[in-house]
Amino acid sequence: MREKVEKAIDEIRPFLQGDGGNIELIDVQDGVVKVKLVGACGSCPMSQLTLKRGVEARLKAQIPEIKEVIAV
Repeated sequence: MREKVEKAIDEIRPFLQGDGGNIELIDVQDGVVKVKLVGACGSCPMSQLTLKRGVEARLKAQIPEIKEVIAV
């Protein structure tokens, strides 16, 4: 599953980079994806919204086995 998540994140990454941010995949375990938002995304007050409505929604749509995406 990690490979699927990495591929999906690679598709999302250009949108985050366009705003000066980025995302790092930390771990995938039991349907929970752990990521780290970096750059502008790491300090943005809207980062949780981006994480849940953007990253998590996209990953769940592409990989139904994903239960949650959390920032660490």
